Amino acid sequence: MKRLTRTLRDFCVETGFRAALLGQTIARVPAIPKRRRLIADQMVSSGLGVLHVVLLVGLFMGMIVSLQTGIELSRIGQQDQIGVIVAVSMAREMGPFITATILAATVGSAIAAEIGTMAVSEELAALEVLSIDRIKLLVLPRVVALALMCPMLTVVCDTIGIIGGGLVAQSQLHVGAELYFDSAFESLRDLGDTIALPKDVFAGLVKAFVFGLIIASISCAQGLRARGGALGVGHATRGAVRDSIIAVIVSNYFMTWFMYQS
Repeated sequence: MKRLTRTLRDFCVETGFRAALLGQTIARVPAIPKRRRLIADQMVSSGLGVLHVVLLVGLFMGMIVSLQTGIELSRIGQQDQIGVIVAVSMAREMGPFITATILAATVGSAIAAEIGTMAVSEELAALEVLSIDRIKLLVLPRVVALALMCPMLTVVCDTIGIIGGGLVAQSQLHVGAELYFDSAFESLRDLGDTIALPKDVFAGLVKAFVFGLIIASISCAQGLRARGGALGVGHATRGAVRDSIIAVIVSNYFMTWFMYQS
């Protein structure tokens, strides 16, 4: 019972620290113009550094969805619906989730390791002694960069996934490319009430933006709280990836429920 209580207390403390860090970062949004160089550097490293991974995983994920759904649809003579299923599933769920998972495993772990190394080597303490705002310097650029890059990479993942699904539909399921892409694009033409974007695409981009905030906030928080030398950095890195993916999955459910409950 004591162990459960201690675990619950630690969870609440950690969650509170992360939420407070995100709030402090949002409060420093007016400082973005002064940090644009750092933000641009982070966007390049977090975007271009994982672009090939997003392309590869997104391509094969679209191919898998197309193949699996196509096999079942072919049994009832509905192969012409493959494009609809692939496009909607990639835009709504698969694209944002795949991108977020890749970013958590690559960029999130790198952020936690980098800041964690600074924490255990007393560099963060030195910044505090010099009266340098470590949130503006270290956290804000990473949070903004990841929040912007996650939707951009999601668009790439969605696009390459739909293309991959079309390749499988044409070569393995004997569905014409024109029929596939026409049905895929038609399924995404339902514009939202207040925005000039298809609802499914917009929902996926909103999810991706939130996922970027979550991953960056958790990773930065893990790095800031790292203690105990190299071992502590390792624990911080592992915790950043684990907690980021869990938070992405949980938040994905609630955002999907909120967006599509009607």
